[in-house]
Amino acid sequence: MIRRSSKRTLAGGGLEVGELLRVENLCAAYGELQVLQDISIHVHSGEVVAVLGSNGAGKTTLLQAISGLVPVCRGKVFFEDQDLARIPPHDLPGLGIAHVPQGRGIFSTLTVLDNLNLGAWNRRGKQAREQTMQEVFDLFPRLRERAHQSAGTLSGGEQQMLAIGRALMQNPMLLMLDEPSLGLAPVLVEVVFETLGSIIARGVSVLLVEQNIFYAIELASHCYLLENGRISLEGPRLEFTENPRIKQAYLGM
Repeated sequence: MIRRSSKRTLAGGGLEVGELLRVENLCAAYGELQVLQDISIHVHSGEVVAVLGSNGAGKTTLLQAISGLVPVCRGKVFFEDQDLARIPPHDLPGLGIAHVPQGRGIFSTLTVLDNLNLGAWNRRGKQAREQTMQEVFDLFPRLRERAHQSAGTLSGGEQQMLAIGRALMQNPMLLMLDEPSLGLAPVLVEVVFETLGSIIARGVSVLLVEQNIFYAIELASHCYLLENGRISLEGPRLEFTENPRIKQAYLGM
């Protein structure tokens, strides 16, 4: 079952009512190369937050730092009442965090069905595996048609659908997406983002990292602009799109 978020008061990390994820003053580096500097973002239950920016701005590193895949030099990441610094990366799906990486990361020699079943490996996923599988097939009919086909033979757009579907099989509260439009033909980008709209309508919170600002802004309720490893601008979607700098530099207006 694709998780419907619920709002409640959270205590452990000092989170405010309804807040699901809080990143506080996060700094991350690869060796001596500091990539992220003093990043603070918030995602509330049922909210879609977009982190926008050009290639190389540090967007992928941000998701990897939240997932514990790159070292955090300073700062905190809280998910509900959990300090993620104390949680091994492989335990995050059990908390309700699903990360769809850039490049999709599917198992190309396995079938579509096997890939989806692997997404339900933890207790959260297993509890509602059959229902969630049907929901994923309803969201992505092409995956149902190709259920017994090797994942490596799928088109790029179908592989992205599979990567998102596999993440949903974890029954997440928070879905983190890294550049879902990357490398896709425009028509497939539209299909993927339309389906993301359906996922969001079911109440799943989303942290979206995306270079394609046009599509991301349509989905998001709150946006952050990441430039050179720092948040240079943030605000609600409408306020964000009316900003003259965003219009000129990113929207071509």
